[in-house]
Amino acid sequence: MVLQTLDVLGPSHGYAIATRIEQVAKGAIQLNMGTLYPALMRLEQRGLLRGAWGISDTGLRGSRKARFYSLTAAGRRALVAEKQAWARMTGIIQALLDQEG
Repeated sequence: MVLQTLDVLGPSHGYAIATRIEQVAKGAIQLNMGTLYPALMRLEQRGLLRGAWGISDTGLRGSRKARFYSLTAAGRRALVAEKQAWARMTGIIQALLDQEG
């Protein structure tokens, strides 16, 4: 979900990533920042994301420093592979559901 979100949004900070996933999931997924940030760090350590410090606009309160994440070439390849694996899995589940009736 993180890789896909960054592919769509472009470079984003953790809060923006979490907010977008929650919006798309219509509230069915609530991301805990204590879970998301370690995941972002692991993805960065694996070379799938690149993190860089930048300035985030916080609206009326001005701006603050935030770490912005973007996909690397390896991250884009991993996203393609994950989408293919997901398509296979959902195809299997659909075939099993089609057998029910």
